[in-house]
Amino acid sequence: MRMSTTLVINPKGGSGKTTVTTNLASYCAAKALAVTVMDYDPQGSSLAWLQLRRPPLARIYAANAAPQRGMRLRGIEMHVPADTRQLIIDAPAGASGLVLQEMLSRADCILIPVAPSAIDIHSTANFIRDLLLAGRIRARNIRLAVLANRVRQSMPAYQPLERFLNSLSLPLLARLGDSDVYLKAAETGVGIFEMDPAASGAEREQFRPVAEWVERQQQPPRADEKIVPLRPRFAQAAFLK
Repeated sequence: MRMSTTLVINPKGGSGKTTVTTNLASYCAAKALAVTVMDYDPQGSSLAWLQLRRPPLARIYAANAAPQRGMRLRGIEMHVPADTRQLIIDAPAGASGLVLQEMLSRADCILIPVAPSAIDIHSTANFIRDLLLAGRIRARNIRLAVLANRVRQSMPAYQPLERFLNSLSLPLLARLGDSDVYLKAAETGVGIFEMDPAASGAEREQFRPVAEWVERQQQPPRADEKIVPLRPRFAQAAFLK
């Protein structure tokens, strides 16, 4: 079984990248899949979460890919154990240039969480458009999906974003509620699938489509499979309606 790499990325801070990364990692680990979290964010939130984990929780490997500082040996700290079958990359906000290209070179699929504000949605739409125009995405057949994060009950709809995604045949995988359960999980080094089902049932059901989509990406794409029809002019017009 080959290693599959999932990149969790959004140029905006506060979109919930670490929440998605940690809960996806714990889901995979709970299924006895060897998983590594690679954290590119200088804040190291995913790595801090990993340090909180204790037996009997399933083991999750850590790789520190934050920019080089001081005497630390980035190449060594980025090591991914050979038995890893799921690598999950937690991208920093505002990633661009060589750092973005380095992450894309590793990715088999990309998860893009988006927060509910109009500014976040517009920024995310532009980021997706730029990704689809990048030659590496199309040449390597990297698959993309989007999930709505921190959804409030007063704002359940993401119509501008959904129009944009529909124009590109990209899935909106899930809507994750703005729940304190994720905060409690983060504070104790667990994922929602490792918590008491009675306390995290709703969150599990919301997150499950994300985890199952990533599981499907472990299968190599068919030679004739297309990711999305690239129609940037129409896509941009659909978003701006």
